[in-house]
Amino acid sequence: MKRVFRGGRIMIRLIPFLVAFLRDRRRFILLGSPARRGAEDHERRAQRLVAVIAGLGPTFIKLAQIFSARADLVPEPYLSAMGTLQDQVPPITAEAARGVVEAELGTPVSQVFEEFHDTPMAAASLGQVHRARYQGRDVAVKVLRPDVEEMVALDLDLSFRILFWLNILFPNPHVRGITNVVREFSARVREEMDFRSEAENMERFRKAFRDDPRVRAPLVYSAVSTRRVLVMEYLKGTKLDRLQDQFASGRLDFDEVMERLTGLYLRMMMMDGFLHADPHPGNLLVDDDGTIVVLDWGMALEIPRWTRDSILSIALAVEREDLDGIINGMYRLGMVSPEVARGDIREAATEVMRIMERARTSHRERVQEIIQEIWDTFYTWPLLLPQELVYFFRAAVLLEGIGFRYDRDFNGLFLIRRVIGTHRSRIMKETAREPLSRARDAMGEALSSLRSIRDLVTRVEREELRVRVHPRDAQSQERFLHLQARRLLLSIFATATALISAILFIALRNVWLLGLGLLAALIMFLFTLLVPTHLLENPLRHTRGIRPPTR
Repeated sequence: MKRVFRGGRIMIRLIPFLVAFLRDRRRFILLGSPARRGAEDHERRAQRLVAVIAGLGPTFIKLAQIFSARADLVPEPYLSAMGTLQDQVPPITAEAARGVVEAELGTPVSQVFEEFHDTPMAAASLGQVHRARYQGRDVAVKVLRPDVEEMVALDLDLSFRILFWLNILFPNPHVRGITNVVREFSARVREEMDFRSEAENMERFRKAFRDDPRVRAPLVYSAVSTRRVLVMEYLKGTKLDRLQDQFASGRLDFDEVMERLTGLYLRMMMMDGFLHADPHPGNLLVDDDGTIVVLDWGMALEIPRWTRDSILSIALAVEREDLDGIINGMYRLGMVSPEVARGDIREAATEVMRIMERARTSHRERVQEIIQEIWDTFYTWPLLLPQELVYFFRAAVLLEGIGFRYDRDFNGLFLIRRVIGTHRSRIMKETAREPLSRARDAMGEALSSLRSIRDLVTRVEREELRVRVHPRDAQSQERFLHLQARRLLLSIFATATALISAILFIALRNVWLLGLGLLAALIMFLFTLLVPTHLLENPLRHTRGIRPPTR
């Protein structure tokens, strides 16, 4: 019964927005011209959507926060509206928090901690953090919300049922991309609700940066940490977006802090292969001596070596303007669905190369503008952006935004180029294969190409060259012919129904019979003209390119 009520509530809240998106394309869903919507209309709808999502609880809030970084799937102004959505849930009571701690540790709170502050330091969708004192040290105690695991599991089950039908009604790359994001989220949110996983992430980060005293993550007290309770070192620092006084007074050097942050995320992404996946000012602190403190390790990404190698190969292909190399890298990274023909994405790869060429030659381009252009390209073409690049781009946009906040002349691209130049040799060593191996592979590819060209010339001379149609293309043509045949038959039935109704009306003078016959004929005509093409389109595509009004 709980599942029915929850599913009904979700559908009642979200179906009006789906209907509104469909009416933007056709005023009467199946027919009619597009409804006239301006930027302000979409802005208001985006705000209403965010309010509805906030009211649906932790699962949908977390999902919206993830989609706020997926400009390749969600258009403006809905993307910006989701970006403003924070964990708008009230904190649990002090009694409830103490109850979770005591249930997990099997001991009264007063016997574990010398002090335990009832007022939380921070409250989020899945848990909240309390200040405490343990063995004479200041600690932060993270407590999982009661019953949140059951709620998230139920919401995800209902979400997958909804997505199943959306994939049937709208079988396009965007809906598949949304489904993949939700599927990845379902795995990651379970890890995020298991604080033992977060403890392992922090310990792994501490080991990777043990030789760098300028970067820190909290120490975990494993003796009093469990699946639902995490006790960690309390680290002081100023949030990344509140450093005006430190920069103004000279206590911190702006260029040094920004270079250190950029180098930190570049190293995690391309060298260590372990990326902090929740970068925002609340999770990045700067100590008085300039030490970077990274908090909240519930979301972290493992980036395999082959993924880093593929990313580097695309970057090098862009640098040498190798279009085929870019496309090969896209296929290796899973950016392109296997059923998409290579020729279909050639123009998309060309556009990516143009964007990066402008980034190299222009001194006025901003990181955010470049990434937005890349996202627009991925939205327009049947491409999916790998989640590793999504979070890395998100960190790059965040760092540039922070830099621009303190210095209007801040050039994020220049900083990234400088940091990459500093670490270039190590990136090549950690990511790419050995030069001899790469040279051997390149020589093999060249010899294979020469043999293919020789064979092609020989077959032309012998008049043995034939053009073959790929089975997928033949199947596509077959489906098209079947569709046209069904349309023709349905049109014949509609015409016959109308004629028979008219003949019966002449014979019987029954107006109701005539009306029902003509209505049936009209419905068949509508299905013939509209439904087969309408159900293949993305319901959000109409909003692409609409930007929120300047405030």
